[in-house]
Order: sequence, then C-alpha cells, then structure tokens
Amino acid sequence: MPRRRLRFTAIVALVVAASAMAAAGDRDGLPASLTDRDFWRLVGDLSEAGGTFRSDNLLSNESRLQFVIPQLVSAVSPGGAYLGVGPEQNFTYIAALKPDVAFIVDIRRGNLQLHLMYKALFELSSDRVDFIARLFSRPRPAALSPDASVADIFDAFLMIESSQALYDRNLQAIDAQLVSTHGFALSDEDLKGIAYVYQAFFMFGPAIHYSSTEGVGAGYRPTYADLMIATDGSGVTRSYLASDEAFARVKELESRNLIVPVVGDFAGTKAIREVAAWLKDRHAIVSAFYLSNVEQYLRLERVWGSFCANAARLPVDASSTFIRAGRGGRYARGTALTAELGPIAPEVEGCPRPPN
Repeated sequence: MPRRRLRFTAIVALVVAASAMAAAGDRDGLPASLTDRDFWRLVGDLSEAGGTFRSDNLLSNESRLQFVIPQLVSAVSPGGAYLGVGPEQNFTYIAALKPDVAFIVDIRRGNLQLHLMYKALFELSSDRVDFIARLFSRPRPAALSPDASVADIFDAFLMIESSQALYDRNLQAIDAQLVSTHGFALSDEDLKGIAYVYQAFFMFGPAIHYSSTEGVGAGYRPTYADLMIATDGSGVTRSYLASDEAFARVKELESRNLIVPVVGDFAGTKAIREVAAWLKDRHAIVSAFYLSNVEQYLRLERVWGSFCANAARLPVDASSTFIRAGRGGRYARGTALTAELGPIAPEVEGCPRPPN
C-alpha cells in the first residue's frame, strides 16, 4: 500500500477512535469517585430546608419490595444514576441495579443523618457479618462464617444481646469516621440525630420495625431480619445483605462517596431540579427512581403538578423506570406493601411541561 494511503488510513483511524471516545464521554461523564470536599458540598448545595413526616421511618415497611427486582434488572441496564427516598431499601435496589451514582432525596433531615450513619458503618465494616454486628451493637458470633446464609446470620444475631460498651465504642467510631476521617462539618444537631438513630438500632436490634420508635404495634410490620431474608417471590433472596457480593457493591459506592443523601421535597423548588441539572451536566441518565408511596402524599397535598414538573427535568431514556409502592394484594399480610414499576417518560401523565 502506498505511504500516502497508509498515512490517510492511520489518520482516519485516529479520528474514529477520538470520536468514539468523545461519544463515550457524552454518554457517561459521571465521576469514578467524589472527594470528601465535593461530596459534602454536593449534600449542602442540593439540599433544601428540612421538612417533617409522620414517623421516624428508620426502616422500610414494604415486605415485598424485592418482587420487582427480576423484572427491573431485565429492563434497566447497569450504570447511570439511581434516585430514591427513605432508608435501607435503597441499598437493596442499588445492589441489584448497579448504578454509577445514587442520590437519596428525603424531606426529613433525619433520613440524611440515618444515611450518614450507614455510610460510616459500611466503610468501617470488613464484611456483612461485621456490618450487622456494628449496626446492632452486638458481638460477632465466633462460629459464624462470612459465607453463611443471611437467614443463618440473623438467626445467630437474634440470640445475642446488644452491648452498651459496643454501642458507645461504635458511636464514637461513626462520629470519628464522618468528622475526622472525612472532614464533614456536621452540626451538633446532626451528631445528635445520628446518635438517636443509632440508639434505636441498639435498643430494638434485628427486630426493629417501621413503628418501633413510635411504640405503634397495630398491624403487621416486617422487622429488619424479615426484610433481609425476604425473597423476590421465586425463592431468591436479593437484599443487600443476602450475599457478600451485594454488600460489597454498596460498600464500594459508599467508600467512593457516590451515595449522596439529600434533604428535599419531591415537589420542592430545589433538590430534584439540582440533581437533574448535575446529572445533565455529566451526560448521565436516571436508570431508576424509587418513589415508595410518596406520590399519595403529593396528591393529598395538591402538589402533584410540582412534582411532575420536577420529574420531567430528569434526564431519562426509554428504559428509565419508576419504582413505586402499592398494596400487597391478596397474598400480603396486613398493611404490607409491595413494589410496582412504571416508565419515567419525558412528560409524566397529567403533568405540565417544565420551563426551559
């Protein structure tokens, strides 16, 4: 081949390669990690003033939340951004969906404090057994192997009493991890909130449920142990503590500061909009948005249109999916909730188009 043709071919190859790299960057410009400073700035910049809710909501009450996971993982590709609300059920969806970044948006600042506690515990724990021991301030069972089933793990911990000494030591370690190691400027209110949350897990242990801190016992409420050993309806347990792999996936994101708790109202004027703008700047798509049952409150408060306008700002594609709570149906116990799927369309039904 003549030298000119060789040179032309090489130039074309370089142009094609450069174009491919640019296209890849356009599709996914999300960071591999966030610095501690960027993480904490993001928490502050995206957050609104805290609001209130009727309960502490330290634990999900959606006993069938895993039922949608088989359909979800077949419809949604790994990567992109995950949005969610509330406590630990987000970890189960994150472990299944494998996003590159996650934002947990909740109207209560107590939920941000809860997720900061979780962040520290994930980072401090060597494996899921160590994590459970720290979460409930209970000694690690000596005979329990790291690869034990999640049912066996919780059976073992249910037989052990919480330790005040472990609680004191672990709470100190949590505060040190957040303040000294990461350098987060936590207020006295935040530190007290983290202590309040952590004390609830110490007091109630793996039997903690949605209403434990309110003293409400009416109706069925799945415990932490129940939710972790639950299945997807076909006998497969998919909780974030069901396997070392699932736990490690969440731990890795937490360690890279890529699970970002945000204080915000779904119908507010800042949080969802700022998350959308941050993602658009990085050419990222929302793969899934877990709503729980927030929509029913938005309708009751007559702010549905504001939420829809916010949701319409999110960068989405044809596979982007809402995960929302619904009644469990004929096989559910009491007030147990299940999960349902729906598309995140550029325009949600009945919603106004957002301003340019």
